[in-house]
Amino acid sequence: MITAAAGMPEYQGIVDDTLKQARAELGTEATPKDVATRATDRLAVAFGLQILEIIPGRVSTEVDARLSYDTEGTLATARYLISEYESHGVSRDRILIKIASTWEGIRAAEILEKEGIHCNLTLLFGFHQAVACAEAGVTLISPFVGRILDWYKKKTGRENYAPHEDPGVQSVTQIYNYYKKFGYPTEVMGASFRNIGEITELAGCDLLTISPSLLEELDTKTGDLPRKLDPELAKSSDIEKISMDGSTFAKMHKEDPMASEKLEEGIKGFSKALESLEDLLAERLTILES
Repeated sequence: MITAAAGMPEYQGIVDDTLKQARAELGTEATPKDVATRATDRLAVAFGLQILEIIPGRVSTEVDARLSYDTEGTLATARYLISEYESHGVSRDRILIKIASTWEGIRAAEILEKEGIHCNLTLLFGFHQAVACAEAGVTLISPFVGRILDWYKKKTGRENYAPHEDPGVQSVTQIYNYYKKFGYPTEVMGASFRNIGEITELAGCDLLTISPSLLEELDTKTGDLPRKLDPELAKSSDIEKISMDGSTFAKMHKEDPMASEKLEEGIKGFSKALESLEDLLAERLTILES
């Protein structure tokens, strides 16, 4: 999203100011590529600050996806992002640091949460990832409903799923029920929807993040919207608790081809977008300084 916004004329001033700050920080000897790399985190915060001016809630700001298997690198970047927000007077309670749900990322989130830095664990496709996040005490997870559906449609050749049969819906339902059954405070925020059937089938979930186009479609509908996910029903469900450690996580991840494939695909996709952003910023800096 930031990569797309950085190329829009209406945000050029934010981009230019960020590049100038990064240049001043690194000095004249730094290459445009080095300055662009430094500017990416600053730019994420700059856009976050813009959003916080018009919403009452929280903003998620993502750690470089290329650090997804680097616990220490993730910690350093997360702390830097929070320090930047706090330097602008924004409380850390309004920021969610977004981290990929690798074992290394979850370990970083566990440390950050103990420091009062709240985390949103993303690229979450497997039940094992959700259990590990809950046990790490993360604030929020955002399982990707639509991407799970995409994988199953491609794998099976089946084009249509009824909402209650949708594999992404079933995944989030399982996670929600598990969290409520065992009293985990971690919030479940369903994300990446492909149709409104997925959304209505998850009515009652802690949070849902919905695209403008699907919100508009929902706005045209009338009728009852029954709650499908309910904490009281979850508490009475027959679910066994899982004890999660590194070896269990690795074993379950290996045994879940959908989760392992979609996680890697997501990390690569996010990394590619970040590289495109760095190229765009380096090009813009060259123009500014020519």
